[in-house]
Amino acid sequence: MTNAPPPDIPDTPDLLCFAIYSANHALTRLYRPLLAPLGLTYPQYLVLISLYHADGQTVGALGQRLDLETNTLTPLLKRMEVAGFLSRVPNPEDDRSRLVQLSAKGRDLAVQAGEITACAVEEMGGDLQDILDLRDRVNALRAQMVAK
Repeated sequence: MTNAPPPDIPDTPDLLCFAIYSANHALTRLYRPLLAPLGLTYPQYLVLISLYHADGQTVGALGQRLDLETNTLTPLLKRMEVAGFLSRVPNPEDDRSRLVQLSAKGRDLAVQAGEITACAVEEMGGDLQDILDLRDRVNALRAQMVAK
């Protein structure tokens, strides 16, 4: 005979943290086959899109924008640089930092990768306004938690 859990402890499917965690995994699985023909991983996709909209960022600024630590971001950028997608150049305003800039190849790839958003929206049910509303609510929740 098993003991029933206390009623005040929610089960996994009832936890918001698990819903967001599992949705993150589902999104990564959704994007993987969409990005594979471009030879990109999901984090590389995020770097390309971020640089497409704000090229020439410092590594630190890019890390803040993507919520990635430098020790995670630097090896990713090195691989992308070897692939010819971007370059890391000395920052003329600060010898201790580098600027990250898309190459022509990286810019072209970012444009192709940007088209994946429409495919992803379709896979998520196709209601763009619902998806945007959910994004805004999740961003507001994150901002509220970070502010504390």
